[in-house]
Amino acid sequence: MILSIVAYGSQVLREVGQDITPDYPNLQTFIDNMWETMYASSGVGLAAPQVNKPIRLFVVDSEQIINNLEEDEKDAYPGDHGIKQVFINARIIDTEGDEWAYTEGCLSIPKIREDVYRPEKVRIRYLDENFKQHERTFHGITARVIFHEYDHIEGKLFIDYLKPLKKRMLKSRLDDISKGKIKVDYKMSFSK
Repeated sequence: MILSIVAYGSQVLREVGQDITPDYPNLQTFIDNMWETMYASSGVGLAAPQVNKPIRLFVVDSEQIINNLEEDEKDAYPGDHGIKQVFINARIIDTEGDEWAYTEGCLSIPKIREDVYRPEKVRIRYLDENFKQHERTFHGITARVIFHEYDHIEGKLFIDYLKPLKKRMLKSRLDDISKGKIKVDYKMSFSK
C-alpha cells in the first residue's frame, strides 16, 4: 500500500524517532509499504517519520543511483555498488573523510534541491528487518543517502545544513509546501 508522505511543516519531521522492538505492530507490512511508497515516489530512501511514524526506521536503495550513472561517473565512487537495505534503530558510530557537496532533495520538501556538504564515510550500527545487528562502514553515494535518511530519524532535514541567507531565500517556497500549495505526482499530506 502506498503511504502518504508528510510535507515540510509537519511536526513529526522534527521529532527524534523512538527505538522499536520486533513486536512492533505489523512491522513487515509497514516495511513493505515503505518500499512501495519510496518507489512510487521515485525516491532512493525513505524514513518512517516521512510517513508519519516517529520511529527509528528507514529504507535505502542506492543501487538505483549507482546503476543509472554513466561509466565515467561511476569512477568518482569506486567500490560503491549501492545497497538495498532496511535500517532499524540505527546509530551513527563515526564519520570520516572530507566533506563533499552533493545536490540533495527530499520527498517531504518537493521541488527544492540544494548542495549539502557531508563526510565521505559513515560507520553505522543498525538492525535489519530480521532484527539481526550489523555494523558497517559506507561511503560515496550510499553514505550520502544514509546520512540523509538518518537525519530524518533524528528530527533533522537537509535544509538545516544550508546557510542562513539561502534558507531565507527559500522561505516562501517552504511556506508554500507547508500550506499544501504545491503539486506533486505522489501522495502527500500537509499539516493543518
